[in-house]
Amino acid sequence: MSIVPTYAALLALLFVALSIRTLRLRRKLRIAIGDAGDAAMLRAMRVHSNFAEYAPLSLILLSFVELRNAPAALVHGLCLCLLIGRSLHAFGVSRTHEDYRLRIAGMALTFMTLIVSSAYLLIAFARGHGAF
Repeated sequence: MSIVPTYAALLALLFVALSIRTLRLRRKLRIAIGDAGDAAMLRAMRVHSNFAEYAPLSLILLSFVELRNAPAALVHGLCLCLLIGRSLHAFGVSRTHEDYRLRIAGMALTFMTLIVSSAYLLIAFARGHGAF
């Protein structure tokens, strides 16, 4: 396994950036916990949380796809879909005047990663390659 860890590292850096952005906003607004009814804080929290909700499962599936010796082009393509998708979603939702096109594109790429990875693994299992 050599492809997915590189993308996992890039996604981890994006997660750290989203975390720092959220922490800075908390400090600026003096909000220790929750959103205190502040729309900007809620938006930052949801961008951060959404990333945390989708990236881990996607990376697990991508790791399994790579462990199945899937073609490198497929693994890179799926990893790029996830990286670009999570980036577009974070950028789109982070904006005060949200660009729904970026949000939708980001979610579509993320869902494509989840669906194609899942389908690849289920088809591999059905073909009798159930054991790693």
